Amino acid sequence: MRILLAEDDTLLGDGLRAGLRQMGFLVDWVRDGEAAEAELRTGVYAAAVLDLGLPLKDGMDVLLAVRRAGIKLPVLVLTARDALPERIRGLDGGADDYVIKPVDLQELAARLRALVRRAHGEPQESVVAQDITLDPAAHSVHQGGVAVALSPREFDLLHALMLNAGRVLSREQLGQHLYSWGEEVDSNAIEVHIHHLRRKLGAAAIQTVRGLGYLMLREGPAA
Repeated sequence: MRILLAEDDTLLGDGLRAGLRQMGFLVDWVRDGEAAEAELRTGVYAAAVLDLGLPLKDGMDVLLAVRRAGIKLPVLVLTARDALPERIRGLDGGADDYVIKPVDLQELAARLRALVRRAHGEPQESVVAQDITLDPAAHSVHQGGVAVALSPREFDLLHALMLNAGRVLSREQLGQHLYSWGEEVDSNAIEVHIHHLRRKLGAAAIQTVRGLGYLMLREGPAA
């Protein structure tokens, strides 16, 4: 799951990025409001963690701007501004969650998973499609009740397909889910991961839509 972290405190930002990466998130980190707004407008993230006290452009102004632009990306505000009027302004301004610093990393990760889950209409922690159940918190996958061992990339790819079950995702979109800044990506990397997933889950689990991308149905294909 790829997220954007907007935080100007170097020590805190480094700790958040490292901690969230250990919990399975891909983290792109920016340190000012103008960069944060530019990245939020790309739409390549599952969610964002946004500090309000950013240089160049205040985080609250960033949030208001992206919401006016119709961007629905889940945004968790993480800030030291704990006054009630500030919290109300943040939530009314478009924040999906408002958390006061300091925050426990496990709680932050759980809140991010909840935001992404709700954004995709998933009421429970586990994501289910066909006979496959994926638990983002436990980083586990079961098919028909049997555990399936996946690499981190395979897990992230399957998570993206299951969250978007019934919707075709292009190679570019899948790549945006799997890789953060600076990572070298082979031209056939997505195809290789899809091949491995089909070998482990069955060839019918993921469909190829010629010229468009890949599709995972919520229910299994008709016999």
